Amino acid sequence: MKKLLVTRESAIIQPIRELIEKQKHRTLVSWAIDCAERVLRIFEERHPGDSRPREAVKAAEEWAKGEIKMPIAKKAAHAAHNAATDVADDPPACAAARAIGHVVGTVHVETHAIGVVMYGITSFVYAAHPEDADSVIGKELKWFYDRLLYWEANVDKADRKWAPFLLRDAPNKEKLLRLKKEQKLRNPNDKK
Repeated sequence: MKKLLVTRESAIIQPIRELIEKQKHRTLVSWAIDCAERVLRIFEERHPGDSRPREAVKAAEEWAKGEIKMPIAKKAAHAAHNAATDVADDPPACAAARAIGHVVGTVHVETHAIGVVMYGITSFVYAAHPEDADSVIGKELKWFYDRLLYWEANVDKADRKWAPFLLRDAPNKEKLLRLKKEQKLRNPNDKK
C-alpha cells in the first residue's frame, strides 16, 4: 500500500479525534460498524471474490452482541488485515481492508476507532482522482464526524443487544492514550 495519508497526530484529524475521546465505547462500536459498509464497498468493488473483510464486519457485530468471543473476532480482524496485505498493490482496497480490521478492533478498545478514519480516508482518496484529494479528505472527514454525532445522540435509543463488557462504562482509552503521550512529552525522563 502507498503511505497512510492521515495519522492520529495529523492536524486535520484532530476534531474527530477529540469527538472520539468524548464517546462511550458502545457509541464508538455502533459508529464503526455503521461506517464499515461505506468503506467495505471500495474493497468489494475491486475484489468481489474476497469475503474476509465482510466476514470481519459480521464478526464485529457478533462480538459486540456477545455472540462470539474475542479469539474468533480477533481471527476475523487478522483475516481482514491479511486481505489488505494480499492486495497491497491496490492501495484503495488495501486501505479499505485495514479500515475494516480496525472496525473489529474498535469492539476491543476505543483506540482502534481512529484507525477506521485514518484508513477509511486513505482508501477514499486513493480511489479518487489525485487532484481531488483535498476535497475527498474534507468530505469524508465530515461524513465520519457527522455519523459519530448521530451515534452520540442515538446509541442509547438503538434497540441493540450488547456484550456485557460493553455495558461497563470506563474512561475512554483514546483520551487516556493522548494524555499519556502529553505527559511523556512534558516529562521525557519519566519511565511510566
